[in-house]
Amino acid sequence: MGKDYYKILGVDKNASEADIKKAFRKLAHQYHPDKNNGNSEKFKEINEAYQVLNNKDKRSQYDQFGSTFSGAGGQQGYAGGNPFGFDFSNFSGFSQAGQNVDFDFDLGDIFGNIFGGGGGRSSRSRRGANIEVDINVSLKEAVFGTKQTLSLRKQNQCRACQGTGAKDGTSFTKCKTCDGSGVVTATVLGHFRTQTACPDCQGKGQTVKEKCQVCAGRGSILEDTDLQVDIPAGIDDGQSIRLSGQGNAGASGSGDLYVNVHVQAQAGLKRQGDNLFTDSEIPFTIAALGGDIKVKTIDGEVKLKIPAGTPSGKKFILKGQGVTRLRSHSRGDQIVIVTVAVPTKLTKKQKQLLEELDKEFGHKKGWF
Repeated sequence: MGKDYYKILGVDKNASEADIKKAFRKLAHQYHPDKNNGNSEKFKEINEAYQVLNNKDKRSQYDQFGSTFSGAGGQQGYAGGNPFGFDFSNFSGFSQAGQNVDFDFDLGDIFGNIFGGGGGRSSRSRRGANIEVDINVSLKEAVFGTKQTLSLRKQNQCRACQGTGAKDGTSFTKCKTCDGSGVVTATVLGHFRTQTACPDCQGKGQTVKEKCQVCAGRGSILEDTDLQVDIPAGIDDGQSIRLSGQGNAGASGSGDLYVNVHVQAQAGLKRQGDNLFTDSEIPFTIAALGGDIKVKTIDGEVKLKIPAGTPSGKKFILKGQGVTRLRSHSRGDQIVIVTVAVPTKLTKKQKQLLEELDKEFGHKKGWF
């Protein structure tokens, strides 16, 4: 009786390519021979099923003829022959002139994309973890740049052993597991040989003879650490600063520190890119007659000349009064939008004056 490839992958016959690939990834990760609880036979079986069901033509032939073949892959026709062109039952090796051929390669290169990472020499020897922190800065600090001191608790390289984990940084002996080569070789699927980093020395070829007494052989210690961060002028809300090598220390180097910057809003000023916007209310007399008003900028108060006859909504541009452009000394502009204030309460005298003005202005314009 032939193999049920759909059952092997745990999918139904109407499964999409995405469903088949997802099922294979899950099972391959579970039974990969390089894992401690791996199963090379089971891995070979699910790989065999995937090679067929993931190929449109082979899947179509499989659905029609099944997987029971009595002859070699080169037989013609489908009466007991292999419609796929090779024998899945001997997938662990290939035949060449009657001889099995071994292949020496790193399975990590093949399965790295499937499992989200390589399986080669660097898979076990990792750098320290990254750290992510958040800081708040004022709008003015974001415009002109500033410095902040971060206080955090993180893994730092042990100074006593220089991160080696060995006493005085010199107490090493040749790794017995890999005989000093840093790699171990394993045979999977019957004939494929794969090289991986030695699990005992993490690919270094040597192991600690006597552990460092300060860090107990870990190579790093947890410490309170103060770091000064330069906040560049022009940084925007939500942007991050990367400090290379300032994360947690690890066997093959330190991770990075990512500083997420949050810019606090400032009353009266609104940022849009490299420009600042502000609203300014002016009395209708200045709008009509013209005059000077005071405007608040990130640099301080400045005078703005309002020409006679300025309508509500008029925009005035203060050149170079905006945000510093990142990696530049130039600055954006500040845009002032004026709103003409119309009085809602008038004294009797004010009302009379306005009525006289209204009559004179209306006759002059010919409105009435």
